[in-house]
Amino acid sequence: MPYIAPEIILEAKKMDLLTYLKNYEPGELVHFGGNTYCTKTHDSLKISNGKWCWFSQSIGGKSALDYLIKVRGFTFLEAVEKITGQAAERPPVFISQKERKSSVLLLPQKYRYADIAVNYLLSRGIDSKLIDFCIKTGRLYESYPNHSVVFVGFDKQHIVKYAAIRGTGGSSYVGNADGSDRYYSFCINAEKPNDTVHLFESAIDLLSYATVQIVNGRDWNEDNLLSLSGIYQPKKIITESKVPSVLTQYLMDYSHIKNIVFHLDNDRAGRLATQAITTVLPKQYRTANMPPPSGKDFNDYLCDLKGIKRTPPRPKKERNDAR
Repeated sequence: MPYIAPEIILEAKKMDLLTYLKNYEPGELVHFGGNTYCTKTHDSLKISNGKWCWFSQSIGGKSALDYLIKVRGFTFLEAVEKITGQAAERPPVFISQKERKSSVLLLPQKYRYADIAVNYLLSRGIDSKLIDFCIKTGRLYESYPNHSVVFVGFDKQHIVKYAAIRGTGGSSYVGNADGSDRYYSFCINAEKPNDTVHLFESAIDLLSYATVQIVNGRDWNEDNLLSLSGIYQPKKIITESKVPSVLTQYLMDYSHIKNIVFHLDNDRAGRLATQAITTVLPKQYRTANMPPPSGKDFNDYLCDLKGIKRTPPRPKKERNDAR
């Protein structure tokens, strides 16, 4: 087997896909909009913000090395050799971070039906009334061609700012659409304004909690429900942590909120996140911690409550960087 020195491999890994294509395969690069690109061969492969995602195949990455292996079918060694060989022949001009930054939200294409998405959510125990509400209000749809569930987030003017993508069936893909604004997330506000917001890690957890209210005979749309769009990662020193950007924006938009109830995962990460956010929140907010009574998260608890099989663990949810 050919030997490639570790330092050469590290150099190959540093090259992002936009830089690679602009320097060595410019004919393959197609401008999509703003600072977002796709490829001539695969128009569903979008490049923005230093990352790429091939939506039709539910795969993505950051580097040109990832692209050559996952999309072009190169072996690891072949991909390293191709990148380093071209770089040696003609050193690349790297693309600045400013040029990479994307302001375009790349929503997956919408499928005309939502049967697969609906059946997936029903299998997780989510109430059909909630699913219908989310579809009718544009908060949820099924993507094409890979039939994932797409959870949509809006700003206060109901302009789409965010989308979370969750694979169904055999796909384990979990992530956010490129260009998602980190200050917004999946959210359902109460039908009548009240001063309390309930926090969850994911859209599935949020909908599971709302379904639990239905099971218990409560009116689910009496509550303000907000997803933090992933795992909140506090600082090592708790007091140096920041309020998640999603929650910061929500409290700015809805200044009447006075109470915050945490329903984060019932594990070490969830408990640490609750502790950190509670610690750094402005003192005018009252807080309460109500993790799921059983299981890791509220979907586990909902499945227990309904007597259905829990869904096996998936890859970690998208991290919220606490900025």
